[in-house]
Amino acid sequence: MKPLTSSFKPHKAGLGRVLGDLEKSVMDVLWEMSEATGREVFEEIEKEKPVAFTTVLTVMDRLLKKGLIKRIKKGGLYVYKTTLSKDDFVKQVSEEVLQGILDISASSAATSFVDILYKTSPDEIERLSKLIEERKKGANKK
Repeated sequence: MKPLTSSFKPHKAGLGRVLGDLEKSVMDVLWEMSEATGREVFEEIEKEKPVAFTTVLTVMDRLLKKGLIKRIKKGGLYVYKTTLSKDDFVKQVSEEVLQGILDISASSAATSFVDILYKTSPDEIERLSKLIEERKKGANKK
């Protein structure tokens, strides 16, 4: 699977930063349904916005090539499933983004991360602090 952040779009929101709008819609449907035919995915997306069936299939083919979904033949129909749970996908994207930032400047990135986290979610600072202490204790035992 190629890096998920190869086309990172910081101006977009949420998973739209790493997926196109229609890719995100397809993934959301598959995460919700766990498996679906191309027609079922199309019908779910069409409830929210007008889109051509062939366009949805093209996007699904692109997601297949990226390794984000897989296709299984069941009773003469292709059924699609995600290769990663939503949590695993988010975790992998987060790790790739953070690694890319740390490659630029670890100290600046860490400071910025703590500052932003403090502004947006002060409770997470406490959780992060505990996590750091746990990791330090684990490293000392080795």
